Amino acid sequence: MSPVSGEADTQGGRWRLRERRWIADWDPEDVERWNNGGARVAKRNLIYSIFAEHVGFSVWSIWSVMVLFMPVDKYGIDTGGKFLLLAVPTLTGAILRLAYTFAPAKFGGRNWTIVSAAILAVPTLLALYFILHPETSYTTWLFVAALAGFGGGNFASSMTNINSFYPQRLKGWALGLNAGGGNLGVPAIQIVGLLALSAVGDAAPSVVCAVYLVLIAAASIAAAAFMDNLSGQDLSPRVMVNALRFGHSWVISLLYIGTFGSFIGYSFAFGQLLQINFVASGETPAQAALHAAQIAFVGPLLGSLSRPLGGKLSDRIGGGRVTFYTFVAMLVAAGALVVASSVDDNTSGATGGGVMAVYVLAFIVLFILSGVGNGSTYKMIPAVFEVRSWRLSDRTPNERAAWSRSMAGALIGFAGAIGAIGGVLINVVLRISYSGAAKSATDAFFVFAGFYLLCAIVTWYVFLRRRAVDSMTGDDGLVAERALSSITRV
Repeated sequence: MSPVSGEADTQGGRWRLRERRWIADWDPEDVERWNNGGARVAKRNLIYSIFAEHVGFSVWSIWSVMVLFMPVDKYGIDTGGKFLLLAVPTLTGAILRLAYTFAPAKFGGRNWTIVSAAILAVPTLLALYFILHPETSYTTWLFVAALAGFGGGNFASSMTNINSFYPQRLKGWALGLNAGGGNLGVPAIQIVGLLALSAVGDAAPSVVCAVYLVLIAAASIAAAAFMDNLSGQDLSPRVMVNALRFGHSWVISLLYIGTFGSFIGYSFAFGQLLQINFVASGETPAQAALHAAQIAFVGPLLGSLSRPLGGKLSDRIGGGRVTFYTFVAMLVAAGALVVASSVDDNTSGATGGGVMAVYVLAFIVLFILSGVGNGSTYKMIPAVFEVRSWRLSDRTPNERAAWSRSMAGALIGFAGAIGAIGGVLINVVLRISYSGAAKSATDAFFVFAGFYLLCAIVTWYVFLRRRAVDSMTGDDGLVAERALSSITRV
């Protein structure tokens, strides 16, 4: 399909869609055309992109719900095995994000959203089948869980697509809404699981899968009916390689491990951690599963809702500053987990109510902060490349804007993939911690706190020091003004 099957009608500054939902000559920085139809088009694509990404996140995290319905005596999978089962879809989702980054530019954002949403039926149907067969081998469980990673890939294509639709001044809010709405898929499926467990008991896994098969079909149909493709998007593996030549790309990717990696890792593990502690406090596995389900969705829900706030705050006070303060606060929350878990380790008998309260509250704070940090970190990506684009003095303003969008889109995909690796590491570290002699998560919490300290130091050193800002902006006053406005707000 030729990408030049749509045309732009620029008479009077207006834009009109033609033929097969392809848009040519899209320029969101053109204020007149943006105000005369462009904003409505971008908003429409954002809404249905959020819906499809939301369903993708739900399918990606489906095993965070399924493991609650898999008692050891029936399925033969212990605590360490379940943490590994949760890590596998996180890993495959991270890997797929690299490939999904380029799909909207190659196939069109609308076309790829249709296909990527429809693919989600495969892991959902397999989960529906195998959860009814407890005798399944562990290797098969790992394979089936890995396929849920298709839902994680959707984030990269959705974000790069929406990044192309919005002007620089609105990217923080738009990308925050897109990502936050997608992230809501994690608590959504956990709420569906809780309602199903309360209503139908042991049949809950089948109900969860059936609900999402309907939503998958709805997401594909909505994308076909309401979304658009953008022509002329320059995003390829070559562009990603060029984006990774800048040191800031690697720094932002590291920071995203600490923000999004925390969100998705804790989202997958929180319910399992709660179930372990409820069992340790004397509850039966069935009671523990129900109580864990009643709480587990709260953290991912608040973390998802706080993500647009991170983008909005960054639009106003700078992504670097928001990210720095976020990591400092995450360090404090992780420290509270270390203290609570250490007290529990050194106290005989069941887990105390005070320890459980600190435990739950600290995790909820971490979820909220990870959401804020997700939004602020992603805000820095287009800002950094906009600054860089002003050094391309031999190019026209439109060429500089196109270069900035393509480089930012590539890094959004790469950082999203690397960030998801953080979710893998969280579940792996928890598995190792629980495999130790103490059979607790204390060692894991020490690791998490240390990493947040590292991220805070790196953020300050690279983005907030005056010398660092000056070296990035150079001598161009306009570039310096843009950099300070978009990144540090000092």
